[in-house]
Amino acid sequence: MSYKVKNIIILLLPFILFTTLGHSQSGWVNLFNNENFDGWEIKQGKANFKILSDGVIQGTSILNSPSTYLCSKNYYDDFILEFEVNVSSGLNSGVQFRSLLNNANPKNLVFGYQIELEANKPDRLWSGGIYDQSRRDLFLYPLSNNHKGRGAFVNDSWNKIRVEAVGNEIRTWVNGIQCANLIDDTSKDGFIALQIHSINNKSNNGKTVKWRNMRILTKNINKNRWPVESYAPEINHIDNFLTKNQILNGWKFLWDGKTFNGWRGAFLEGFPQNGWKIENGNLYVESSNGMESNNGGDIVTLGTYENFELEIDFKITKGANSGIKYFVDTSLNKGLGSAIGLEYQILDDKSHPDGSQKFKVLEFRDGQWVDFKEGVKKNRGVSSLYDLIEPDKIQWKRVVPNTWHRAKIVSNNGHIEHWLDNVMVLQYNRFSQVFKSLVEYSKYSVWDNFGQAKSGHILLQDHGDKVLFKNIKIKEF
Repeated sequence: MSYKVKNIIILLLPFILFTTLGHSQSGWVNLFNNENFDGWEIKQGKANFKILSDGVIQGTSILNSPSTYLCSKNYYDDFILEFEVNVSSGLNSGVQFRSLLNNANPKNLVFGYQIELEANKPDRLWSGGIYDQSRRDLFLYPLSNNHKGRGAFVNDSWNKIRVEAVGNEIRTWVNGIQCANLIDDTSKDGFIALQIHSINNKSNNGKTVKWRNMRILTKNINKNRWPVESYAPEINHIDNFLTKNQILNGWKFLWDGKTFNGWRGAFLEGFPQNGWKIENGNLYVESSNGMESNNGGDIVTLGTYENFELEIDFKITKGANSGIKYFVDTSLNKGLGSAIGLEYQILDDKSHPDGSQKFKVLEFRDGQWVDFKEGVKKNRGVSSLYDLIEPDKIQWKRVVPNTWHRAKIVSNNGHIEHWLDNVMVLQYNRFSQVFKSLVEYSKYSVWDNFGQAKSGHILLQDHGDKVLFKNIKIKEF
């Protein structure tokens, strides 16, 4: 064998290995024929789609129209989808997948998973995240905890997008950077659809979203999957299920979904005889006319916890008030009312008085207190550290009744974080002087060393309103 031929073989070897490992381009199918929309149909809105001479699909925004979707007639279950997209600044767009039609609701006809493609929120940067369109109406995977992914999408430019939907695993990439790493089993299959989002700003009328090179792979998928990146944390939305990754990282359930094991009444040796029920895998506190701890009473974990990450899914009824407390000392407050601890507030902000409670403040001018001034006490709203710290403004609708939301509390050597629907909304240090000063001017000032315990119980509050809980799990540090 000549030296030249030998060198050519060596140079070709990486390419041969790459294709042998399943990364060949065979098996891909183009979703558009570049000539017409055969196999596709427009649903819901009035925006216009057309095919340009270079095979680009262009959608144009239009005022006074609901979101418009160009939907495939074919349904897909497991697949890898790739395309390029160019979104004009000021627009919000997306591509639906495993989506369906709700013919009973023509205003929100299309529902299902959507990969977010937003060019209108410079402070959020969640392109590549997963939104549940017109179903849960929540970001199942926001990019709040994936900082590398947040910088991947470029407005007014062509972006390469990849979606892998395999079983209950949904992963996305933007320009080669992984954005979403979602575990969810709500939809098994459905159509693919290109979205032109509704607009209400005249300056965005007539702007465009463009797609090209749309192709899909439905065979030999596992051989073509990309590896998961460490910077894209896994988010699991499957009920009463821990992924292999969660088990390896030490997650465990605090509630088994079936019994009251592991819990007791805050002021009892056993579990309350009334006031709490289990139904369809949900734990809920019954309504008792809004009276605090006047029926079944609060319940707490048998164990105590110091450094941990806690996740609890909750669903409120209209006007409901409840809370998740941590570092709870059940030896305090043996009288009426709730047990004492730091509280992640659960509340219907819109309908409950605490969500918009008016209060008056004196201003100090020229050496004296003058002029009462009205405001709103926001440190009693949902996800607040109750009566102490209000949450940051979050950029989508707040907690709504009869919809599941996720609370997360992180405690790490005094540093505390509150998260709502996988977005951090506040943080503080419970050992800091700032925190101690806040306590001095709150309802908790009557309790010595409030919030300073080394460890404590986790509590679910009975505040007399029906609130449901599920997927109660914890990871200790």
